[in-house]
Amino acid sequence: MRDMDMFDEMHGHAGQIREAYETFDGWLTDQDAARLRAKQREAEDLFRLTGITFNVYGRAEAQERLIPFDIIPRIIGGREWQRLERGIEQRVRAINAFLHDIYHRQEILRAGRVPHEMIANNAAFLPQMIGVAPPGGIYTHITGIDLVRTGPDEFFVLEDNARTPSGVSYMLENRETMLRMFPELFSKTRVRPVSDYPRNLRRSLAASAPEPCEDTPTVAVLTPGIYNSAYYEHAFLADKMGVELVEGHDLRVVDGRVAMRTTRGYHPIDVLYRRVDDEFLDPLNFNPESALGVPGIMDVYRAGGITIANAPGTGISDDKAIYSYMPEIVEFYTGERPILQNVPTWRCSEKESLDYVLTNLADLVVKEVHGSGGYGMLIGPAASKKELKDFERKLRARPSNYIAQPTLSLSTVPVFTKTGLAPRNVDLRPFVLMSKDGIQVTPGGLTRVAMKKGSLVVNSSQGGGTKDTWVLED
Repeated sequence: MRDMDMFDEMHGHAGQIREAYETFDGWLTDQDAARLRAKQREAEDLFRLTGITFNVYGRAEAQERLIPFDIIPRIIGGREWQRLERGIEQRVRAINAFLHDIYHRQEILRAGRVPHEMIANNAAFLPQMIGVAPPGGIYTHITGIDLVRTGPDEFFVLEDNARTPSGVSYMLENRETMLRMFPELFSKTRVRPVSDYPRNLRRSLAASAPEPCEDTPTVAVLTPGIYNSAYYEHAFLADKMGVELVEGHDLRVVDGRVAMRTTRGYHPIDVLYRRVDDEFLDPLNFNPESALGVPGIMDVYRAGGITIANAPGTGISDDKAIYSYMPEIVEFYTGERPILQNVPTWRCSEKESLDYVLTNLADLVVKEVHGSGGYGMLIGPAASKKELKDFERKLRARPSNYIAQPTLSLSTVPVFTKTGLAPRNVDLRPFVLMSKDGIQVTPGGLTRVAMKKGSLVVNSSQGGGTKDTWVLED
């Protein structure tokens, strides 16, 4: 039974198949349930064989877990996507301008559109980046914008991910798996491709090389190593781009350049796609205990000798308190009203908002401002009285550490279960590339799905799964 309070992306509110799903529904009607069950098992075997796993910290019994994959695609019409694409481009452009501003003239603070203390007291703000101009003026080379849907034309931005957005490897593998399993579906449906993402990523990174680079730029991917939760993705992207995957101990500063160890000695790098957090990037400038980064890389970066993607200090734009100011940020830097709206947000650092949140805690979603992965959050309607009471104590102790939002009726899409199709809640993370040559939004992105009935938590670290996302040609 479908929950009528939630928008069903396949059936709509009226229960009739929506246009984007018509061809797929015709194909699905002709399918035998036993064949689909076999295909679902085959897909799981393929993922296991390929090694597509996710490491979960702190869970010894599930060190490497297979992310559930569902064979029913999520389908977005071409016209729907055009509006989303415009909104995503607008938002990423504004985020990049905001980052440049707060590390330089801080005009938005002077204008009073964002409070000064939101920046000055923010742990993600890097004083070491003040006055530093990244090559081409690009901070957000790769961004993931998390979107949720509540109706036919209602999309909201749930989060911005500009620090080190992950998940693109699952987007690519999901499509590859579906092409292998159901080639006939793709011959019936004009689905925009995503397989060119690694090539576009390499081109975009190369286009962001520093000015001294005269030859073909040397690009490398910096990983914390095999024990990182997203190591599979680091290796996957390096392989698909045809570039070296390196760790901190493979790199050193040689003659004012960051160079990687090769069989022929050390070779200079022009662009480093880093998947290491700011704190661990350079033990001479940040955490002196870090063995994951490169001593002196920030000095080379400040001198314009290397491009680091994403730029150090971009993480402040992921802050959920800063998120609450994004409508003002978009308007300030673009002169336009936001195409994509935020979810209404209460900043618990403000007394009036805190009072409202404490009074309505059972109806709200509360998140840590620096949180990620679904950790440290409260979903009020699903919480016990004890959990609500415990969280209330946390809120009163550190109100500035939290924001709150209404519990949205997220859209659902069908998943294939043992008893047939059933609706589950989803979000969407489109991936965006930015260089001095422009902005590219990959058509679709990663659809994350709450595999448990009634759950709103889609994060893989919390048991969520993924789907292939189809954007149809016009």
